[in-house]
Amino acid sequence: MAKNIQAIRGMNDYLPEETALWQRIEGTLKQVLGGYGYSEIRLPIVEQTPLFKRAIGEVTDVVEKEMYTFEDRNGESLTLRPEGTAGCVRAGIEHGLLYNQEQRLWYIGPMFRYERPQKGRYRQFHQLGAEVFGLQGPDIDAELILLSARWWKALGIAEHVNLELNSIGSLEARAQYRDALVAFLEQHQDKLDEDCKRRMYSNPLRVLDSKNAQVQTLLNDAPRLSEYLDEGSKEHFAGLCELLQQAGIPYTVNERLVRGLDYYNRTVFEWVTTSLGAQGTVCAGGRYDGLVEQLGGRATPAVGFAMGMERLVLLVQAVNPDFKAPATIDVYVISSGVGTQSAAMLLAEHVRNAAPQIKLMTNYGGGNFKKQITRADKWGARIALILGENEVAAQQVVVKDLRSGEQETLAQSEVAARLALMLG
Repeated sequence: MAKNIQAIRGMNDYLPEETALWQRIEGTLKQVLGGYGYSEIRLPIVEQTPLFKRAIGEVTDVVEKEMYTFEDRNGESLTLRPEGTAGCVRAGIEHGLLYNQEQRLWYIGPMFRYERPQKGRYRQFHQLGAEVFGLQGPDIDAELILLSARWWKALGIAEHVNLELNSIGSLEARAQYRDALVAFLEQHQDKLDEDCKRRMYSNPLRVLDSKNAQVQTLLNDAPRLSEYLDEGSKEHFAGLCELLQQAGIPYTVNERLVRGLDYYNRTVFEWVTTSLGAQGTVCAGGRYDGLVEQLGGRATPAVGFAMGMERLVLLVQAVNPDFKAPATIDVYVISSGVGTQSAAMLLAEHVRNAAPQIKLMTNYGGGNFKKQITRADKWGARIALILGENEVAAQQVVVKDLRSGEQETLAQSEVAARLALMLG
């Protein structure tokens, strides 16, 4: 007997009862995006490896440890995308969407990183991202935050997420701060863990992200990034904060928020929650004005964010159990007797033609009346359409409300209109 083949660790199946909730959440997110005028772009899962090395930075955990990289049959190095921004920028450059233009785009789909799987964080995970090109003021940064805040209200989780903001300034300002931070860390190497020692020279700003309590205590005395910001970044950040205050969006300035990818500048932000145990990031992003040029395009201001869908679904389930997936079906067609099965199938097609918004399932495989009602309940149907030999002969159907138990007999030609009225 052949051994069963199982899914790869950290790459999960999502079963029908789960995907129904995912679809409702995704539908809510997409509706809000459309309301702000954002357009969907669909991107390849696989890209050339240099795209991510140039965009993300070679001295990052993502590139050094986490990317799924392989050679194809022509010997070309390819990588399963670990994030979406680089591919979106590549597509914008390739198709001439960016230079001297304004674009507001979104995408959704699987990403891949080789890391230790844990709840809400997997090797194949799903992200929804939004990217805006061609606008450089703090107003568009504010709009992205307002858009995401509207999501939280629509999903019923607004009381469980908090906004953290920071400005990491220009590349030049960060270079000056980097030198000061390295000099400070060199004086306190004995208090650094091995991970921080490794990052101290390769990517010292990531030390600010350390989860080590001793390192965080040490950083209280470290130079502050805000002291090195250029004037343009200070004005941009002040403008963003003012806009958020006017819009009534509460936030906390977190000077240790730097984000993990090299391409960010000026605004960085995260929506975080403590409702899933330890503090976790639900949605994060910021401004990356140099990335388009870095990847071969002409200089273009840009800002965006990405959100992990697994963690969002977990949060909705944890704090808003009333946000449920809709019933799989509305109507279940039951038949019993000679010649009724084909009549049930044709009646179902008639209803679908007349009222395509109704979700309808036909019983197949026989079974007595009681079994078929049980199946209707299993699928969550509100209404049963019942056909026996007498109904088929008279071109009628029994319409039974499975919640109240009330039923009526109608002409088959009238049933679609009656169902539409009953289902609202």
